[in-house]
Amino acid sequence: MLSVRQIAKEIVDREGGYVNDPDDPGGATKHGVTLATMRRLGLDLDGDGAIGISDVKALGRDQAIDIYLTHYFTKPGIGGLPEYLQASVFDMYVNAGGNAIKILQKLLNDMGLQVEVDGALGPHTLAAASRAERMAPDHLADAYGIARRNYYYRLGDNRVQSRKYARRRDGGKGGWIVRAETLIAPRFHLSASEHKKWVSAWG
Repeated sequence: MLSVRQIAKEIVDREGGYVNDPDDPGGATKHGVTLATMRRLGLDLDGDGAIGISDVKALGRDQAIDIYLTHYFTKPGIGGLPEYLQASVFDMYVNAGGNAIKILQKLLNDMGLQVEVDGALGPHTLAAASRAERMAPDHLADAYGIARRNYYYRLGDNRVQSRKYARRRDGGKGGWIVRAETLIAPRFHLSASEHKKWVSAWG
């Protein structure tokens, strides 16, 4: 089992370097850390009294790892989840914030474990996740990963600008889908034809 820091390092590697994609609502990012996040945390790295693009570009890999561990793993309480769920929920929290928890909460409700879908890992959600682990120890992590993958496809259904993250220009699986499937057992990966069926309505 990977340590939490190792998981954070893998997330940073997947996120890559500096990007400023106009279609990304998060704006400029480096190692996946957005300008908005840096402003929220008060990270004026160049010391000029303002937090802007230059600060994003100055963000180091180790700084990004520490941000993820503190603000995307420890503070949301992800360490309270069953251990084999933590990597996928942590990775999704980096990518989608509280929606990562909402995906889990909806899954728990689908399993008959009633929790409020509020995007917060409170005691009821954590207790339900532990019960779900006992109910389906061999399937819960895969079920979460599949729900996460479906969330990405639905984003593409509802937002044209997001489709390029779920489908490559050649029609293959985009980065979001590949990222979700890295944390799903191979037998649950979509075939190329199944992926094309998901995105066929996108034109």
